[in-house]
Amino acid sequence: MNDFDEMHGGAADRSVPVDPDSPTPSRPLHIQPAAIAAVALGGLVGTGIRYGAESAFPTGSGSFPFTTLLINLTGAFVLGMLLERLVLSGPDDGWRRRIRLCVGTGVLGSYTTYSSFALETVELLRDHRVVAAGVYMAVSVIIGTIAAGAGIVLAQRIGSRAEEQR
Repeated sequence: MNDFDEMHGGAADRSVPVDPDSPTPSRPLHIQPAAIAAVALGGLVGTGIRYGAESAFPTGSGSFPFTTLLINLTGAFVLGMLLERLVLSGPDDGWRRRIRLCVGTGVLGSYTTYSSFALETVELLRDHRVVAAGVYMAVSVIIGTIAAGAGIVLAQRIGSRAEEQR
């Protein structure tokens, strides 16, 4: 058994011939040009939105990073709502997959910013603002999780109302 086989649950059965009439297996999603393009396009949009928010509401040096916190919390909420609506609408293929990749991974992945969260936490600690750093970390993780959950609940309620109206 080689490393690939071990990582994927055992050796593949190489005794089975390839059926020339079977459809060509699709390449993994992360190397499909259309998927990469969807994420990249969404990434451009999300980065632009984040840049606009950070420019409109700059955080001064040594200040509590409210802008990044708000960006990450709103991103968690919208991502929870988006993914729940997509899950409720059917399997992760076709247009749902394209939306998930472009908006979920691309737009919201670049709009939210773990790297700024980490950097700002380190800066607070470096400035000996340990309590502020602890509050920032706790609020980001706890309220971020609650925000994602609230987005999921809202998406479920929207879906329930849509079903009732049919």
